[in-house]
Amino acid sequence: MTEDALNRIAAALERLAPRPRPAPDFTAADAFAWHTDPDRLEPVAKVARVDLSLLVGVNRARDTLLDNTRHFAQGLPANNALLWGARGMGKSSLVKAIHAAVRAEGLPLKIVELAREDLPSVQRLLALLRQADARFILFCDDLSFSHDDQHYKSLKAVLDGGIEGRPENVLLYATSNRRHLMPREMIENERSSAINPAEAVEEKVSLSDRFGLWLGFHPCSQDDYLDMIRGYCAAHGVTVAEDRLRAEAIEWQATRGARSGRVAWQFFCDLAAREGVRL
Repeated sequence: MTEDALNRIAAALERLAPRPRPAPDFTAADAFAWHTDPDRLEPVAKVARVDLSLLVGVNRARDTLLDNTRHFAQGLPANNALLWGARGMGKSSLVKAIHAAVRAEGLPLKIVELAREDLPSVQRLLALLRQADARFILFCDDLSFSHDDQHYKSLKAVLDGGIEGRPENVLLYATSNRRHLMPREMIENERSSAINPAEAVEEKVSLSDRFGLWLGFHPCSQDDYLDMIRGYCAAHGVTVAEDRLRAEAIEWQATRGARSGRVAWQFFCDLAAREGVRL
């Protein structure tokens, strides 16, 4: 094959090759969502969140996470955080509300949402964030792993591992219903089938150990549940007699068989609609 033919083939391949994507514009928003295929950071113009003052019954977790986030935004040492526990108790809402509260204090901080199924691409995401002149909360919501799921190994590199380590300008916040991110039977199966049971369990549990902060969320009391609803009513201008509010709220949670922040919000949405109040 002649040199001219080779040059034509090389030129054709150059035209077919996709152009390199431009570097992300981190000034476009304060929040981003990571997507793959192709890799990109999509700006989120409006984050779905509630005000920090409306989160009731999580005072200790709120104060601890707020201090940790504030330290990170100021360039001080801070820990990765795992928010675990009862469903519907505001774990995800707390992360988003604290990001807004720290931003309101004038501290530069951005948040990037990473889906669990995109964990294998996390090193590519970190490479982008490492080069940016900003500080990021990397947020992974509803994080858990099944018995045949190997994604947790990708997450280990974000927390502590890898030759480069976690970028100094990135902190990971994750939420989960499980303290160790994996079902109990998964850990017990590893113990029963492994040659060295202790080592098998250590492999699984070491992931949650890499979070410096463990913040537990537990089912709320009836008083907290009612306080949540009263807070929503005050914030959105819904006026209802106290005895009616209490009776209907308790009936609502009885039909759901649970009390939580999510149930309180669902009742409030129904109440606001019946009162003709737009949210």
